[in-house]
This record gives sequence, structure tokens and C-alpha cells, in this order.
Amino acid sequence: MFDHVTIRAGDREASERFFDTVLPIVGLDKATSNDWVAEWGDFSISPATPEKPPTRGLHVAFAASSREHVDAFWRAGVEAGYRDDGEPGPRPQYRYDYYGGFLLDPDGNSVEAVHDGAVPADGIDHMWIRVDDAEAAARFYEAVMPHAGYAAGHAAHGFRQFRGNPRSFSVVQDAPATENLHMAFPARDNAAVDEFHGALIAAGYRDNGAPGERGQYHPGYYGAFVLDPDGNNIELVCHNR
Repeated sequence: MFDHVTIRAGDREASERFFDTVLPIVGLDKATSNDWVAEWGDFSISPATPEKPPTRGLHVAFAASSREHVDAFWRAGVEAGYRDDGEPGPRPQYRYDYYGGFLLDPDGNSVEAVHDGAVPADGIDHMWIRVDDAEAAARFYEAVMPHAGYAAGHAAHGFRQFRGNPRSFSVVQDAPATENLHMAFPARDNAAVDEFHGALIAAGYRDNGAPGERGQYHPGYYGAFVLDPDGNNIELVCHNR
């Protein structure tokens, strides 16, 4: 479902230490670290700037291969001095076999390890994005949906879920809204990127980067960017490799 998800870190070194402490426990070893990004699988962090402040208000969960890995994830974080956001345990309100443990990253985002038998332990399981207006956010992500290849999931007042298979993200009406999140979805070809950007701009959403090759990432990287109603940066990308 996700090509990649990037958050902005107020203290890049502190955030990198946090994710280096916990993500290898759920099978995500760091693949890249340079001046502008550190990357673990489909998740990455970049340093905040005055123009792009730290990401706040996000909940991101990583799939774990067992309950024991959830316990180890949480314990490693707490023992390293990071803040608890919910001890490991069953959460049957989400799914009958759902077992999760929660920590706060240095910027206060909620970071979870979850095991529920539904999602392979190889990256992001789900995200919850806080929004000012759930209906407006849902309309935006419904417009993205046919281009990004995900489907509508559970809906309730102030809550809308969007599912890949089996990963998901949800928009939740809550304050303060998530800010400075970058979420990219894969495209089958460059034409799909063009169609995504054209359709979203025609629907009145804000451009954040016209379709084109971004060789600074790698040769053949072709992406386009729009802003959701809360100002988060949403991308469709074809890697052409």
C-alpha cells in the first residue's frame, strides 16, 4: 500500500537513535542514513527545517512477527528512557487477536508494534492521521483512492479507514491535527502519476510539485505531490526500475 512514509524530526539524531532502538526488533534494519534521510524499509525520517517543522500528532504502527516481539519492542524503548504510551497487551476492540505496545518518539508521535496475525512483519501495519475535518479529509483521500489503488474501509462518525491489502491508514477527527507528514503511494507508470496530479488539481486541491523526474532520489524516480486539507504532502511515485 505504501511506497514510503516520511516524518520530519525536530532533533534528527535523537529521532534516529529512537528508531534504531526499536525498529530492528520488528525486523526493520536501517537501510540508509545520510544528511537528509534515515530509512528503515517503507519508513523514513528527515530533519525538520523552518519551512518544514517536525511531524506531530501521528500514530504509526509497525507489524511484529509475534507477541514476544511486541513486548521486546516496548521494553527496549522504555529501558532506553523513551516514554511509554501504552503497555503491551491485547486490544480486542481493534481485532480479536490484536496485541500492541506503544511508545512516544522524541517529537511525541505515537509509535506502536502490533501483532494480529493479519499483516506480514515487514513494515508499516497502519497509521492514524488526526485531522481537523474528517469528512473533508475523507473526500480528499477518496479522490486519491483510484490512483493509489487502495479501497475504503470502516467508516464511523469522525473516522474513515482506507485499506490496502492488508495495510491501512485512517483519518480521525481530533486535535491537534497531524502535521508535516509525507505519505507516498506507488504508481504503475508515469502516466498514472500524471493522471493523479491532474485529477486532484482539477478537484481543487493544492499542488505541491508537478509531475516530473526527481533524479536526486534515483534515476527514473517520477513523482507528483499534492497537499491534503491539513497540509500533509501526498505523493504518487513510479520508480521506473
